Amino acid sequence: MTKITVLGLGAMGSRMAERLIAGGHDVTVWNRSAGATEAFQGRATIAGTPRDAANGAEIVLAMVRDDDAARAVWLGDDGAFAAMAAGVIAIESSTVTPARAADFHAAAAARGIEALDAPVAGSLPQAAAGQLIFLVGGDAATLDRARPALDAMGGAIHHVGAASAGSRIKLAINALLGVQVAAAAELMGTLAAQGIAMDKAAEVIGAVPVASLALRSYLAGMAAGLFAPMFPVAMIDKDLGYAEAMAAGAPLPLTMAARAVYQRAGAAGLAEENMNAVVKLYR
Repeated sequence: MTKITVLGLGAMGSRMAERLIAGGHDVTVWNRSAGATEAFQGRATIAGTPRDAANGAEIVLAMVRDDDAARAVWLGDDGAFAAMAAGVIAIESSTVTPARAADFHAAAAARGIEALDAPVAGSLPQAAAGQLIFLVGGDAATLDRARPALDAMGGAIHHVGAASAGSRIKLAINALLGVQVAAAAELMGTLAAQGIAMDKAAEVIGAVPVASLALRSYLAGMAAGLFAPMFPVAMIDKDLGYAEAMAAGAPLPLTMAARAVYQRAGAAGLAEENMNAVVKLYR
């Protein structure tokens, strides 16, 4: 049993904490909005600040919304690093820019803390089932120490390189997904305008090799009108912006074209709907 802290109990973080509890670990949780901790009463220790949550932990994992939130939970006035001893493992599973991931590693190293950037591929069903795919940047020996905790939450662990490598490949994966869904939405809208039933279009396109497994799910949701947020429009917009920052001026024409679609969707009031809701722009 390992003493593990989870910072951030949103849709993903809460499910990851559940998997750690189910795996027999001694879990402490913190969330900016205290209401999210209620489901963990009696099953995990609930802390009032990231600093309190990290006190005495062997592993501290963060799963928060963006760069600003990530910096706050680690380095804010009540941030986790202030309570973490040398040799404790810090895991950044949030989707952040490579610059933020690099700063996270540097701040950890200055304190003798071992760090991994380990964002995940997968959505809510995979998180609930413990089948997330971890994309890890950092030291291999640190990953070996953290592996039992990651195994409780994931079905696969890929060590993709040194510090910030996990964050870089995660942004590439999300950019590829964003481009696929944006393209599929406009084509589904075009087919519907040509009199082809959306359910039939989703069935046929999803059955051919050009459609990824992920895209098939998003196509089915477009056809069925299922837009409950698993990966909201606002979040893919954020991630595509982070991919642009990662490129540091190198051209990303397809990624930026897709981002423009999600920004249009956000302006149309779809920001908190699932990303496949961009199909509504074409109806």
